[in-house]
Amino acid sequence: MKIDIISDTVCPWCFIGKRRLERALAMRPNITAEITWHPFQLNPEMPPDGIERQIYLKAKFGSSERAKDIYRAVDQASVGEKLDLQLDDIKRMPNSLQSHRLLHYARRHDKQDVVAENLFQSYFFYGIDIGSIAHLIEIAAESGLVGEDVRSYMESSEDIELVRDHDIQSRKLGVSGVPCFIIAEEYAISGAQESEVFLQVFDAAKELSC
Repeated sequence: MKIDIISDTVCPWCFIGKRRLERALAMRPNITAEITWHPFQLNPEMPPDGIERQIYLKAKFGSSERAKDIYRAVDQASVGEKLDLQLDDIKRMPNSLQSHRLLHYARRHDKQDVVAENLFQSYFFYGIDIGSIAHLIEIAAESGLVGEDVRSYMESSEDIELVRDHDIQSRKLGVSGVPCFIIAEEYAISGAQESEVFLQVFDAAKELSC
């Protein structure tokens, strides 16, 4: 079953949605999922080097206190998925373009899902700046990609405009927030829905293909 995931690597709900999708797939072991990750930048105007997270939160939400109120739902959902998010350890809000380039590169080597997982873990568990090419090269190596090949790619400008164009195309299709899951090229699930929602869509897609 083809599953396209439109997401941003700095979006906690995308990490939570990934876990809920995985749980649903584990409950339908007869489904062979063909997962492809697609880029979406929540902050496309972010400076290339990112900004301090507290400055970002104040600009986006008005204050750190307001941000904590909004992220309380994230905390509750992450606990339910056994994700120990360390949001306070994130010191810098990165521009996610380079991490999306790495995911695009990883697709060519059948490593997209493991790279996506390691990007999420690096950022949300350890506060690693995933806008840094040096850190991305390390993440790529940990994911089984050849370090020097990744270095040559990431230090070039290859596919930058392609990745940006993919983001634009998603918006033209009506995607305004992430995560968004496209199941079997027919059904869209917007947001980090509970696993039961995925199960319903899996069953509907299966009936449609019969």
